[in-house]
Amino acid sequence: MKRTTGQDRSITRHWRPATQAVRGGTWRSEQGETSEAIFVTSGYCYDDAETVAARFRGEDPGMYYSRTQNPSVQMLEERIALMEGAEACRAQASGMAAMTAALLSQLSQGDHIVAARAAFGSCRWLVDSLFPRFGITSTTIDARDNAAWEAAIQPNTKVFFFETPANPTLDLVDMEFVCGLARSRGITTVVDNAFCTSALQRPLDFGADVVAYSATKLMDGQGRVLAGAVCGSEAFIKDKLLPFQRNTGPTLAPFNAWVVMKGLETLDLRARHQAATALDLGRFMQDRVPIILHPSLPSHPQHDLAQRQMPGGVTIFSFVLDGGAAQAHAVLDSLELIDISNNVGDSRSLMAHPASTTHYAIGADVRAEMGVSDGMLRLSVGLEDVQDLIEDLDQALQKAGL
Repeated sequence: MKRTTGQDRSITRHWRPATQAVRGGTWRSEQGETSEAIFVTSGYCYDDAETVAARFRGEDPGMYYSRTQNPSVQMLEERIALMEGAEACRAQASGMAAMTAALLSQLSQGDHIVAARAAFGSCRWLVDSLFPRFGITSTTIDARDNAAWEAAIQPNTKVFFFETPANPTLDLVDMEFVCGLARSRGITTVVDNAFCTSALQRPLDFGADVVAYSATKLMDGQGRVLAGAVCGSEAFIKDKLLPFQRNTGPTLAPFNAWVVMKGLETLDLRARHQAATALDLGRFMQDRVPIILHPSLPSHPQHDLAQRQMPGGVTIFSFVLDGGAAQAHAVLDSLELIDISNNVGDSRSLMAHPASTTHYAIGADVRAEMGVSDGMLRLSVGLEDVQDLIEDLDQALQKAGL
């Protein structure tokens, strides 16, 4: 089976991200298929006993078990790494599997982590609830404040962990500053880039060490499968992440890998179109709601940083209503086109009430610390006609008294 598309690797590695999303990492069998094959197998056979022994010793590059290697999954890993500008990538069973593996693979009892207070609810659960069980301490900070990162460093700090933009507050982190600070202190930065993907933002370009993804979101882009990915240096992936993944088993299924590969082929087109629509919707909404959290709008306090880090914009934004949960639910119940759903990054526009869904389990006190109020709604913008979305939002806001 050929591991290239016919071009020399020294050429393919220099292709731009949009090209890598279509062709990067493609393997072809002797059949010469244009669309990547799905290798639905758990194990592999060998010509002789020494071959399999060499593979287990790491002396033969062939595959020996799909918990560790599978051709379909490895194609996806190569493609994401090329798009990201990373040396290596490992796919995971879900976005949270990716976050957990990226962190626990390098943390031990007695270590300390500095984390952004605004984050996806399950990510805060890792930091607040899971890590303390293993003797890993943490400090959560307002990640928008550069000085807070330096102030939180302790002698045993091993990791900075943050999402930018954050879910659902859309807080941004100054990656160039924070990643530079981390490197100067020997600290590893782990960035959750699920809201943007490499189509809209590449954290490694700003000095990040590790980038983690829920590929369930924009990468698939059509709400079909769960998947995750972790990108970083060859040394990190091989020496830190792989032993953890191989022995704990958050393995991505070959079919799911293939679905995400098909999604990646249109990622650049979808993400940029959805971001443009999201900006039009933000302009419409900013005069209709008390607070709008949209980094691409000049009114956002971190707009200049957004223009430097993700000039292509965002496909997701939030807004806050004065009427609390009752008014937020009234908007949701009045929608006719936009679906009520806790997912994001779909081809369909989706709206959620984070306080009662994605961030419910972390409790009212943590939600208040993060800035997730009862009146907040999060909108993930899809591929529908922008005028239809505006009309749906307009009628829903009117029915809710806005």
